[in-house]
Amino acid sequence: MEASSADAWDGGEGRWDAYFAVVLIGTLAVGQATGSGSLLARLAGSAALLAMVPWYLFVGRRTMYSRFDGLHPAWQGTVYLIGLAPLLAVAEACLDSETFILLALCPMCFMAVAYWRAIAAVVVFNLLAVPVAIVRGYNAAGIETTLGIAVLGVTFSVAFGTWIIQIIKQSEERAELIAQLEQTRAELARANREAGMLAERTRLASEIHDTIAQGFTSIVMLVQAAEAMLGADELTQAQRQLSLIDQTARENLADARALVADLTPAALTSDTLPDALARLTERVGQELGVKASFAADGESAPLGTSIEVVLLRVCQEALANVRKHAKASSIQVRLEFGEFGARLAVSDDGVGFDAGLTSEGFGLRGMRARVAEAGGALTVRSVPGAGTTVKAEVA
Repeated sequence: MEASSADAWDGGEGRWDAYFAVVLIGTLAVGQATGSGSLLARLAGSAALLAMVPWYLFVGRRTMYSRFDGLHPAWQGTVYLIGLAPLLAVAEACLDSETFILLALCPMCFMAVAYWRAIAAVVVFNLLAVPVAIVRGYNAAGIETTLGIAVLGVTFSVAFGTWIIQIIKQSEERAELIAQLEQTRAELARANREAGMLAERTRLASEIHDTIAQGFTSIVMLVQAAEAMLGADELTQAQRQLSLIDQTARENLADARALVADLTPAALTSDTLPDALARLTERVGQELGVKASFAADGESAPLGTSIEVVLLRVCQEALANVRKHAKASSIQVRLEFGEFGARLAVSDDGVGFDAGLTSEGFGLRGMRARVAEAGGALTVRSVPGAGTTVKAEVA
């Protein structure tokens, strides 16, 4: 409830300090001016009132203004009020104007402890005047008057304290509502960003499918038709060239189709992200003829399609770099789930490189941009002769 306590008390500490100081000074002034006791008694009463100042500054103030943030235990407020009681009793016994100080102490009760404890403290503070009056030898009328004033003081203090508590409660409710609205706004912004990314991927996939992939398909069909028109002994060289064209077109068509499949989020709808990464790792290991292992740690949790696509792309690009450059004999892919979100690490035992001397290629820059767009971070650790580790972490 940190936000709510800040909302209730923010900017009010100075005003409460000033209010307490004014009431205390007024009580001291009236007590010295109208006190009927001896000079020693008035000095003792004034000393008791002044002793409330350091007790307030070093114990009460900190307890009252941090009561709702969980930084200080509840018993500190009780200790503060218990410490005030003997000081108030001395002031009651030695001064005639001690009742005025209750105008400051009673509101503090509701700021320092829970509601019912505050009411108990208010009752005790106000009723202290009754035994003091009895000890002073007041007659029945004087005691009755003192009791009446104490009852009025309790009534006013409880009403005023209840009003304070209601203000605090309303402030806490508003702060909680504001926090919920901010969280909802953040979720909506994230959903809108994800929808925009998905729409762009769908658009790119559609364009690649309708243009590049269709063009490669046409090339393959034309090559096949041309080969059918050539005789067995004619244009051997042309056939060889046409075969190369056919092979290149088929390879690029496969790449284009793979790109379309990768851009389409539906690639992850039939399987979970760990399953997709496990299949990818196994396939790359088979292609390279090396040992490739995949492991997933933590409780698998849905990350959102856009985040899963980012992690899949990072794994694909990292494994592509292993295929092209690493000359590795083993590959490890590890996916971890936790409170931090998800963390993907792709490691190999290949030749590595000096990250400080080698500039990043398009693949690494692309991976870094993808992960940053998803609100995460990508790190690359490599040592010449000791392999490479690519790690992506997203929330």
